[in-house]
Amino acid sequence: MPVYSMTGYASVQSSTPAAQAGTVSGSPSAQRLGLEIRSVNSRFLDLSFRLPDELRHAEPALRELITQHIHRGKVEVRAMTGAGAESIWAEPSTATLQKLLGLQDKVQSWLPKARDLSVVDVLKLASHEKSGAGVTDAELMPLATQAVKALKDARAREGARLADMLLERIGQLKELAAQAAPLLPKLVAQQRQRFIERWNEALGLAQASTAPDVAQDRALTEATAFAIRIDVAEELTRLSSHLEELARLVKKGGDIGKRLDFLIQELHREANTMGSKSAALELTNISVEMKVLIEQMREQVQNIE
Repeated sequence: MPVYSMTGYASVQSSTPAAQAGTVSGSPSAQRLGLEIRSVNSRFLDLSFRLPDELRHAEPALRELITQHIHRGKVEVRAMTGAGAESIWAEPSTATLQKLLGLQDKVQSWLPKARDLSVVDVLKLASHEKSGAGVTDAELMPLATQAVKALKDARAREGARLADMLLERIGQLKELAAQAAPLLPKLVAQQRQRFIERWNEALGLAQASTAPDVAQDRALTEATAFAIRIDVAEELTRLSSHLEELARLVKKGGDIGKRLDFLIQELHREANTMGSKSAALELTNISVEMKVLIEQMREQVQNIE
């Protein structure tokens, strides 16, 4: 199953014959219908519709269609209707002309100073009447299905790029963890040697007041406490486990955005703990590099469905 981004855009149009009385030849004119769907990241599914009045009735059906295929993101649906260019200036029907004349007479009976309709006014009003011809669900829903599929395809393409980036960063984090693992025994050995030297110094300075056994116990206690304090083996183990789970989810695909976001938070916590326990510059640098990579992953995970 692919990884889907929450960012995408799709635009589809169709030109369907709509029977209009009064054309010159009596043939149907073209009714143009267009749909645009755009989506950006959001914690939940947030749908908004910008539909002309003649398509308001279709909002529940469009909402149901989208929720079947899209699960997260701020999704905006915009529909446009209108007559095709070839029918904008079609000859008005006799019925339309009679209707406009009757309306003009009625208006002028109440407003004697109102001017007569011009030819341009008549053509515009007649074309507006034709462009408002109803679009049926049988015309709208197949186009909406096509638009939703195009949006999913766009989100899948973007999601594939995000998945590749995440897998690359996961590999880099694994390399950094592998570099950190051998540093700990080396650091503990170095510090043990320092404590032995301090113990020998303590024996020389406190021969008269402190028993050798007491000084030795104190030095060993400090060495043990230090070794425990700088031990990041558990953090590295948990970090490796989180990385394996991240890689598994990315390869699996589907609705993984929220789980990825949680694991990224856990990765960041482990990298921070490593940095706070660091007793050497090498380990500090590794922790900083890890946090940079994790932050890059966090920004991209916010866009995954």
